[in-house]
Amino acid sequence: MTNAETISKLNNALQTLIKAYEELQDKNNNLKERIAELEDEVLNLELIKESLEKDVASFKTNTEQDKTNIYSMLGKIEDILNKKDSNLDFVSPISRVEKEEEIVKEEVQNEKEEGAISESENLLSSFENVLNKKDEQKEDNKLDLTRMSSLLNGFHN
Repeated sequence: MTNAETISKLNNALQTLIKAYEELQDKNNNLKERIAELEDEVLNLELIKESLEKDVASFKTNTEQDKTNIYSMLGKIEDILNKKDSNLDFVSPISRVEKEEEIVKEEVQNEKEEGAISESENLLSSFENVLNKKDEQKEDNKLDLTRMSSLLNGFHN
């Protein structure tokens, strides 16, 4: 192997290394660009996440304020109507609604019972009236023997 052959082989090897280096450099640059894009995307997503977390916190705060306002209004309405219920702490609106429904059902049941009692009293009263009228008719239809005998005696005298 001569110096010229060695130089030629070294030159070819150097050219191959330079091409490989350039290809690696291009890939590295592409990867750096992709990393930069992903970092920008991550930054944007973090900003969006922070914004959404603020919105969620705001909604929670508003929800709590609304609950407080609603309970306050319901308490005021209860005070206005003077319907204090010592057995029910104003904790759950569902139990309050159930209690009101139960009260309405009891009132309807009481009204039905009172209606039934009133109706049965009316029936009993009308039955007694019918019996009294029948008794009166029987008395009217009876022969008054003493009266007849006095009348007959009057004719014989």
